[in-house]
This record gives sequence, C-alpha cells and structure tokens, in this order.
Amino acid sequence: MSEMLEIESGYTDGDIETNPTTNLSLGEIIDHRYSRRDTLKGGVSAAALAVFGGAVLAACDDNGGDEDGNTAPVVTAGSSGSSSTGRLVSLTSTVTDDGGIVTSAWTQVSGPTVTLNGANTGTATFIAPAVSAATPLVFRYVATDQQGLSSSAETTVNVTPAALGFTAVAKTKADIVTVPTGYSVAVLTSLGDPIAADTAAYKNDGTDTNFANRIGDHGDALYYFGLNASAARDDNSSTRGILMQNHENLNVQYLHPNGPTNVSSGPRPEAEAIKEIEAHGVSAVELVQGSGGWAYVQNSTFNRRITPNTPTEMRGPGRGNALLVTAYSPDATAGRGTINNCANGSTPWASLLTCEENWAGYFRRPTATDNPRRSAKEVTALTRYGVRSTSGNYAWASVTPADSSSTVFRKWDAQATGSSAATDYRNEPNQYGWVVEIDPYDKTKAPRKRTALGRMNHEGCWPGLFKAGVKPAFYMGDDAQNEYLYKFVSATPWTAADANATDRLAIGDKYLDNGTLYVARFNADGSGQWIPLVFGEGAITSTNETYPFADQADVLVHARIAADVSAATPMDRPEWTAVNPANGEMYLTLTNNSSRSASRVDAANPRSYQDPPSTSRGNRNGHILRLREAGDTTEATSFTWDIYVFAAGSDLDPTNINLSGLTADNDHSSPDGLWFGRPSNASGQVNPLLWIQTDDGAFTDVTNNQMLAAFPGRVGDGGTRSVTSTAADGTTNTVTTRIGAAPGTSLRRFLVGPVECEITGVDSTPDGRTLFVGIQHPGEDGTPTAPTSKWPASQTNSSAPATTRPRSGVVVIRKNDGGIVGL
Repeated sequence: MSEMLEIESGYTDGDIETNPTTNLSLGEIIDHRYSRRDTLKGGVSAAALAVFGGAVLAACDDNGGDEDGNTAPVVTAGSSGSSSTGRLVSLTSTVTDDGGIVTSAWTQVSGPTVTLNGANTGTATFIAPAVSAATPLVFRYVATDQQGLSSSAETTVNVTPAALGFTAVAKTKADIVTVPTGYSVAVLTSLGDPIAADTAAYKNDGTDTNFANRIGDHGDALYYFGLNASAARDDNSSTRGILMQNHENLNVQYLHPNGPTNVSSGPRPEAEAIKEIEAHGVSAVELVQGSGGWAYVQNSTFNRRITPNTPTEMRGPGRGNALLVTAYSPDATAGRGTINNCANGSTPWASLLTCEENWAGYFRRPTATDNPRRSAKEVTALTRYGVRSTSGNYAWASVTPADSSSTVFRKWDAQATGSSAATDYRNEPNQYGWVVEIDPYDKTKAPRKRTALGRMNHEGCWPGLFKAGVKPAFYMGDDAQNEYLYKFVSATPWTAADANATDRLAIGDKYLDNGTLYVARFNADGSGQWIPLVFGEGAITSTNETYPFADQADVLVHARIAADVSAATPMDRPEWTAVNPANGEMYLTLTNNSSRSASRVDAANPRSYQDPPSTSRGNRNGHILRLREAGDTTEATSFTWDIYVFAAGSDLDPTNINLSGLTADNDHSSPDGLWFGRPSNASGQVNPLLWIQTDDGAFTDVTNNQMLAAFPGRVGDGGTRSVTSTAADGTTNTVTTRIGAAPGTSLRRFLVGPVECEITGVDSTPDGRTLFVGIQHPGEDGTPTAPTSKWPASQTNSSAPATTRPRSGVVVIRKNDGGIVGL
C-alpha cells in the first residue's frame, strides 16, 4: 500500500521551505570567512571570484568595514575658495583610514574643463577658466585603501569673470623695474649678451665687438615662439621657446669707450660704424625655464642676428621693379638687411613680421647737391619720405672701408652719383620701410620683404582674426605726425591647414604677396571707410598732378603719397595696432602730436592743449582709438570707431583734456606699445586683457615710463563728447568726438620702468604665466662718464658703481602664486 501525502491547501504568502539545497547563508559565509582569514589574505580562489566577483572582499560590517574589520577611508574635499578667471585655485583634501591609502585622485565633475595639476595627490591646482558669468565647477576626490575600499567627497569652486589681480603701482622715478606686490621680476637678456658659444662675455665698457653675435641695442617689440623637447615648433610650449626681438636704435654714447667719433659729419672709424650697424636689427634667442627660473641658451642653434647687412629677398609687386634697382641688386630682387625695427606682428603659421620704422634718417642725401640730379617726381617722393639728411644719423656713408670692394657703408649714400640706379645706391631708401617676414625656426631662410603691404614708417603689423574662407587682414600704423592707419587684405581666403605648414615663408608668399592695401578715413559721425590704394582708382593715376603714378609697384613704394591724394585722415602719430582676440576689434595707439593745432582738430584727433610745464600746444599725451569692422569681417570696407582712452595726467582739465577721468592709479601719457593676452590662456579669452606701454616725455617729470593693464570694453560702449581746443591767441575750436566708457578701475598701472627708459615690447608664454617685457634705452640722456641710469645692474644692486653703463634689456615677470600675470 502506498504512503499517504498530506496536502495543505490555502494561500501560504511564501512562508514555506521550497529550497532543499544546503548552501550557506550570508551570515554563515561571513562566519566562515572569518575562520579562514589567514588563507583569504593570501588570495581568493578563482571559483569564489567567478561566483562573487569583488563582492566577497568588499563585504562590510555595520561601520562600513569589511569582514576583516577594515573600514572605508573617511575623506573631505575643499578648496582655496571662490576665484576669478586666470587665478590659481587649490583643491585640498583630508583622508583618514585604519590601514593605508593606495590611490587617491581628483577628477572634474562639471563646469568648463580645466587642467588639474597634481590630480593624483591630496592637493591639486588649476587655473580658473575664462567665463562670462559666475560659473560653478565641481570636483570629486576619491581615496582607496589597501583592502580596496574607497570613499569620495566633492567640492564646488565658483569662478567669476576676469578681474585685474593686483593693486596699482604708484608713479615712481626709481631706477628699477617696479611691479605690484605678489609679482616677481628678473632680468633675462641685455644689450651685448653673447648668443654664440665662442663669443666673450660682455664687458660693458665700450670695448666689446662682434655685435653680429650679441644681443642688439634698443630692444623693442618681441614675440615668443614655442619649442618642444625635440627642438621642433610647439605653439603650446610654455617652458622652452625662441624669443624674437627687434633692435630699433642705439644709445651710441655707451657703445664706445668715450662715445662715438665724428658722428655728426664723419669720417667715421670703420670699427665704430660696423658695431653700430650690427647692433640694429632683430635677435633670435632660445629660452628655457628651469628650476632656477628663465635663462637664455648661449650656444643654441636657434640663436641668430638679422642685421642691416643680412641678405634679404624682395617679394610681392615691388619685386623686379625699377624703383628697387641698386648696385647690389640690379634685377631688384634682393636686398641687404633691416633697420630701425620697431613694432611687429605674427602669423598663424608661426612667422615673425618685423617692421621698419624711422629708416629715412640713416641715409646721406644732401638736397642741395642731389636734387638737381633728380627728376621732379623723384624729389617729390624723397621729400615726402624725409630722405634729406646731409650726413645720415650716424654718418656711416663717410666710412672708408679697409676692403675697398665692400659696399656695406656706401649703401647709406643715397645720392645719384652713378650713370644709373644699377651703379649706385640712389634707390637704397626704397629697399627700406617694409614689413619683413622671418622664419624663427629656420635661419637658412632669408627674410622676405613684403612689398604688397606698402612702404612707410611701419610701426607694427598686427593680424585680424583668421577665419576659414575669409581673406585675412593686417593692420598697420605709420609712425610720424599726421600720418595714416593702413590695412592690408590678402587676395587669398584663409585655409586653416596652412597654420601647420612646415615651409612657413611659402605660406607667407601665399597670403602676403597679393592683396589690397587700404588707408583709413575717419568720419565725424563715428563711421569710417577703407580707401583702396590701387593704381587706376580714384586719384591714383598716371595723370595725378601731385605725383604721376606709373603702376601698382609705384603706388606701394610711395604708399604715403597714394594715401595723401586719397584724402585719408591724418592721425596723431599712429603707432602700434592690436586686435581683440575675442571679438576682432582693432586698437591703435596715437602717441602724441606736437603739430596738432586747435585749427586742425577733428573728431578722431580732437584735442590741442597746453600741458604745463611745457608752453607748447598740441596733443601732448595721445590717445587710443579702436574700430569695429562692418559685419565683423576682415574683408569689410567700412567700420565704426570711438576713442577708448584719452591719455592725460589726473590733474588736467576733465572737460577738454582728461576726458577719460583718469586717476592717480591709471594716468599716463604717450601710449605706444599695445598687446592683448594670447587666446591660448584666460587672459586672451571671453574678455581679453589689454596691455598698454608708454614712450613719453610729457609726464616724465612725474614718473618714469610705465605699462598698464586694462579690460577695455567694446566700441560704442560710451557716447559723444564736445571738446574745445584753445589756440595761443585765445581762439577756440570745438569738435564732437566718440568716447568709450570711462575705464575706471578696469585700467590700472602694472609696472614702472627705470630712469629715462621706454617700456616697449610685451608677450607671454602660451599659458600666460610668464610675461616678457622690453626695457629700452635706460639712461638715454647720460654720457659715458656720467650715466643717468645704472639699469639693469641697479635692479639687483642698488650700490652698483656710479659709472655703470645702462643697457636695454628684457625682463621676466611672474605671479608669485603661479597664476596668469595680470589676472
């Protein structure tokens, strides 16, 4: 008989035993693990890992521990607090554990992406990114102990828009470079420093020679080109690079033991003259940042000098034209050297644009004897460009060289003494006054003079924003009283891939040898036009009564005359140009103009006044103008404009002189150098930082020359203003100008230089954490036996001997906490 089964009916709610296996419960597993602690510490079976993964090892007790009694780390996350764009932020953490920490790391959870330094440590840092409004950034810190248990914590850093990160430096007459509290300054290079391995150290007593292998005099505009560890171009390298610097002129009294010999008329000693010539031009020097700071590399293969004797190539429409024929280059394709290099520019393909400024005065051309040899057209051109010196600035043409075949001195004689231009140097002045392109990475390539950009007293050549498919533009000032602002627009639309080309000068050929040169006309209503300087258009014809142009090369060689007949607006010494990297607006320094009379003021140059103790009248202090292209494109032929800031002493008449309301923290005179922060870092993003440098004589009774930092706003952020100028006889002239919003605390003095210097030349490393600044001609009014400055020796030694000769140089400025300079 079979066994009876008892069946229970009804709903059980699952409260029955249905699993007949004998597997251990979770509690029994834990108990079992404790009993095998020593074994498990040595390893875990593959079967256990296959079944449970890491969960077995991570089992925790009620206090967050595992079955071995290990507890998870306890961590906190914090920071140095809220910050603003460009400043250094520190992320801090604490961690405690009953064992040891194996790994810890910071990661970013949200907000604009930043680069974390020290991310795998308890303390990380980053540079606050550029933002247009207050923005939170969230970071997470995770720590893992020896048993694999981890914990995390988060912290939020609020970042606000960029603000000036320093207290204004007071005006001073001290013989040092003065920077704000929280910043450090060090001398990097100086006049005469050797840049070749076999060149002797500089004695600075007037006996030094071989300036073809030394840093030149009167350092001016400069630009940093990055290098990587393999000595190749690296636009992001902030620890190694090539510094290219212009050398404009001379403190000639300090170059020789007792000053120059027969400098006014000659004959000049050959040894003195060659030293002076070689001290002009451009230098290229490799720089490296090490544990002790920045230093230049004396024996670098990148080091070189480009002097007035360096072979060059003529490119563009002027190449091969009769106006450039000389005895050195009968086919008008070659030249020698570059001189009086002032401001500069750069290109996206990593070349330097150096600009020849006050070149005319170096040539000997006594008009009484030479004008009769010339045509009326030639005399018009030579007179307009100021080639009329009896002996030349340094009388180099008076040298009789030891080598009778040498023409390095003869070329400075611009008289028509031969049977044709191919037998003398009557056209040598036409070989100067150009923008010159140099490849900083390849010294086998001869510099190229870009004649399509016109011939003038080129101060600078700064590019507008490059946009794919749009023709790029370059903005240029002609530094002399009542000269003009120019723009060159390439004939070739930009192709972004060209930025990485290896043959950089070939890319220059592509974009800089063909295009249209324009000159600016500023209207009283705040508008303006770019007037094309093209042969056959407007008054630029072969029948023009002032100057009958022959062809487009003639127009470019004599761009000033073409601008004259095109009714361009004469400006108050148009010098450096700079372009806002965030919006493309162009800024122009108008340094001063002693010939701006009350009867000749206009909307763009609205002031003529007296600034005591001077009794003269004119625009003594200068101003900075800005413009916005129509449609925000470099191809525009019209624009709007206003005046960003009127330079003035804070004590001057606020109605007609100190129109921008400058104070003791930002008053200045004669703005000259001008540069925006690089777009590779926060100082050139969203609301870029503008640096302003002065070259002044009107304010030096109060302070040495200076550099200021600013957030300049935008064209049109102010309004109109009536300005009245008063002539010496009491007659007045009132004009209406366009003025930007008062700068207030967004413009601030950052630096004051040593005695009798000009502050000129500024650039940074790509990360913005190192700033290079040029100090030109300290002690320019002194003598060899009684120098008026001892800089740079005085920077670190206030007790330097009184007879220490001053030297132009470059300083390195860094923020002590490692943040971006200025922010």
